[in-house]
Amino acid sequence: MVSDVIDRNSRFQEIMNRLTDKSIDDYYNPYRLFEWPDHLPENTWWMSPELTTTHGTDIAEHLTPEQLHTLSKHESINFYSLNVHGIRELLTEVVNRIHTAGFETPSEFFHHFIGEENEHMWFFAEFCLRYGKKIYRQPPTTTETPTHGPKTESLLVFTRILIFEELVDHYNSTMAADERLHDTIRAINRIHHQDESRHIAFGRELVDLLYQDLRQTATDQELTDISTYLRRYLTHSFESLYHPQVYRDAGLDHPHDIRRRLLQSPARAEAERRTFRKTLKYLEKTGLIR
Repeated sequence: MVSDVIDRNSRFQEIMNRLTDKSIDDYYNPYRLFEWPDHLPENTWWMSPELTTTHGTDIAEHLTPEQLHTLSKHESINFYSLNVHGIRELLTEVVNRIHTAGFETPSEFFHHFIGEENEHMWFFAEFCLRYGKKIYRQPPTTTETPTHGPKTESLLVFTRILIFEELVDHYNSTMAADERLHDTIRAINRIHHQDESRHIAFGRELVDLLYQDLRQTATDQELTDISTYLRRYLTHSFESLYHPQVYRDAGLDHPHDIRRRLLQSPARAEAERRTFRKTLKYLEKTGLIR
């Protein structure tokens, strides 16, 4: 059973109350908020070029502007597809914990979190199906999760959720401010960034509490296993942006070879460091990553 450390922390309770009030004040109806044009212009950027997987590589140097625009369209669809799949997973995990022992205090915020994430999943799926005619499938993770009991399980669940949210928020905040992108693309990234700011603030507080509680009884080996797992999960999460079907749909030959070359590129390593700069700083400060 998860410890009641969450419910005994007055600071956490105050933060939950503030975030819950903010969710209520910022509430919007996504089904009426967005304008969905019949088509988005093809020969333009659908994702900030600096965020595309070929940026800064020799592969990009050999592509025409039209090919780069087409690739950005499919990378955009893949990014929103990742959101759909990631949100589905996190909703399942949060629903499994709402109003259960040890999670009484955050359960009020969980209700708003679940509602907001469900709406996020809807508008990301709507974008994918309207403008890409598909939601890209994702291969299952091959990163083995440490099994050290329910405390470790809950800690890793909420740490994975936090990593996922910080990854997508880096992209959201960049594209929301990018005037090269269509207004519809900027709008869904802007509104998601608005909500994710609250979710990330919540996630950091909760993960820190769960980890500090676990440390009281965990062995050094268990903590090392958690650190190793999270480092692998960070890389796995980022590499999910590199999808061979995206390169195939963009009309590029040898898509699996392209993915392999991109994953081995120094530009990929630098992009991962840039994307997770704040995340890694937090995880190292907390002690989750050694």
